[in-house]
Amino acid sequence: MCRGLSSLSSCCLERAKGIKSRIGMFLQTSEKSYKSVQAKKTKRTKSKPSSEEAEKWRQSLEKMLAHKYGLTAFRTFLQSEYSEENIEFWLACEDYKKTKSLAKRASKAKQIYLEFIETDAPKEVNIDYETKDFTKNHLLNPSRSSFDVAQKKIYNLMEKDSYARFLRSELYLNLIKQTERITSQSDTNRQSQT
Repeated sequence: MCRGLSSLSSCCLERAKGIKSRIGMFLQTSEKSYKSVQAKKTKRTKSKPSSEEAEKWRQSLEKMLAHKYGLTAFRTFLQSEYSEENIEFWLACEDYKKTKSLAKRASKAKQIYLEFIETDAPKEVNIDYETKDFTKNHLLNPSRSSFDVAQKKIYNLMEKDSYARFLRSELYLNLIKQTERITSQSDTNRQSQT
């Protein structure tokens, strides 16, 4: 028969209390860790588009590029076609426009020109000679709008060509199917919980 705690020596009782407090701290830490993992999972799933958001990307290239996951999907598609220089140039121009320091702006302007615009540049974008020359002349005194003409031409090229192919691509169509499946599963889960 169990005689209870009174039969244990004081030394054993102290050890038992120590073990109990360590287990309690472990359980509290585990609960906090579990909550932080759950929060991270929630954040990750929120970055993925809902089926409605992914469907909205059909409305315009601008709407797709404004969504973090849309930009990533489009960039992945362009990489699969070996034409990611267009989106990289567009993004470099967007970053350039946000640069406030004149010294940094001049440095970035030179870097963008050498990487994307100069003839035989490592990631040369497809723009006509007049646009290249116009852009080069504007880089003598770089302003926030130095790349606007070239950027607009590349945006139009992506919109008319790459974007249309992206909307017909397996990557986008599979993404739509996947988001629809996730949406329907979460709807089913919510209904079963009520």
